[in-house]
Amino acid sequence: MTTYRSKTVLVALCATAVAATLTGTAGATATAATTSRATAPAPLAWAACTHEGHLDGQQCAKLSVPLDYADPAGPQVELAVSRLPSTRPAARRGTLAVVPGGPGGSGVQRLSQKGAALAGQLDGAYDIVAFDPRGVGGSVTAACGLDAADRRLTTLRSWPAADGGIAENADRSRRVAEACAANGGAELRSFTTANQARDMDRFREALGERKLSVWAVSYGTYVTAVYAQKFPGRTDRLVLDSSGDPDPKRVARGWLANMAQGADDRFPDFAAWAADPARAKEGLRLAERPDEVRPLFLALAAELDRSPKPSNVPGLPLTGTMLRQALQTALYGDAQFPAFARLVRAAQDPKAVPELPKELAGVLPDTDAALMVGVICNDVEWPRNVSGYERAVAADRAAHPLTAGMPANITPCAFWKDAPAERPTRITDRGPSNILMVQNLRDPATPYAASLKMREALGPRARLLTVDHGGHGVYLGNGNACSDRTVTAYLTTGERPLRDSACLS
Repeated sequence: MTTYRSKTVLVALCATAVAATLTGTAGATATAATTSRATAPAPLAWAACTHEGHLDGQQCAKLSVPLDYADPAGPQVELAVSRLPSTRPAARRGTLAVVPGGPGGSGVQRLSQKGAALAGQLDGAYDIVAFDPRGVGGSVTAACGLDAADRRLTTLRSWPAADGGIAENADRSRRVAEACAANGGAELRSFTTANQARDMDRFREALGERKLSVWAVSYGTYVTAVYAQKFPGRTDRLVLDSSGDPDPKRVARGWLANMAQGADDRFPDFAAWAADPARAKEGLRLAERPDEVRPLFLALAAELDRSPKPSNVPGLPLTGTMLRQALQTALYGDAQFPAFARLVRAAQDPKAVPELPKELAGVLPDTDAALMVGVICNDVEWPRNVSGYERAVAADRAAHPLTAGMPANITPCAFWKDAPAERPTRITDRGPSNILMVQNLRDPATPYAASLKMREALGPRARLLTVDHGGHGVYLGNGNACSDRTVTAYLTTGERPLRDSACLS
């Protein structure tokens, strides 16, 4: 049986989730024309999926793609692909690709998670498909050979020391970059957004489709925007759900930096929930007023910085950094508020033993860590001056105490060995007007202000639907009937708002 592990994103974009590789093996000169000159993909040999959590009727296969699109006849690697065929062939109008967030999200797994709800909304209008990007799930992987201590979420996320120092972060980042250079190989160097877009077009070709429609979330919105820029004639109806700033000079560095503002935007939702009298009967009311929750959290994190508290995991106490990371995860959706409130309560109780969330208690597999670092370091070059990061962290800690400087901190990308083989794609207003953006007002990972940068870049190609809601992910994710109805109508009928519009919470 094939299993697909859940991915904890390093840059949320997603956005999750840590700039500069790709030698010739990454496809420096590859273009849309290069892809069309490649040998046509072999027909997909569909069979019933066997991975844990698969849906009835979900089919799986392997797709062969060039390791290097500049050498399309050279070495090939395999991607795991999946589909849910339309159950109403007479109503079918095309194929819809589900593009996950990350870097690190599994398309096959997301299709298993969302496929039934999506099929219910679309009522046979599409075959619904997805693939695991390079480095993920059942697709080609790479490993850096990282020590277990360097594969924890709180180290990959590069949280500063309790006093704001980054010396340990810099040492770890250098160590990770060196290990990836030594062990990652051509496979790791091929993990780029541009190659994911090319792989998407290879998938389209293997499916025998002239065009693809797409529902993309978080980092997947950037992948899809790049796809639409590179292959504009091969796009049908595109939904970009929870977009980040596509600035080609910063790319993932900008997404990470924007999480500081995202946490500030979103925290009031948690504070209102945690101070609601309804929490009292659940034992989860943290304060009498919402404005008391933030100082309570900051004081508790500072106390845990000074005196970490033993947890349910031997040898791994709850620290201030871990509490802050748990908050970032909890802000993604209202359903995660209760677990975080219980963690806060346990941290406050001298007699309680806090139970660490699984993403903090465990160690990421080496292949997952390599993918999360590789994509964002391969896409664009990051600054290399350590003192510049020190200044940025100090300023960010002062402006955004909830995230304590982590979004501005140094990553392995500052020490990446190879320069990018190609420049990031600049998203422009040139192309079909076939994009619907949907965005929560209070998104902790891809904040609203950043999404406006994507909206500005796309110009008349897009319409933006703003949703008065908090959390990361809109369509079929936050229970807002207005936004679900609008997205479904666009995908099934082509009807899109005439201008940018909004849905109330």
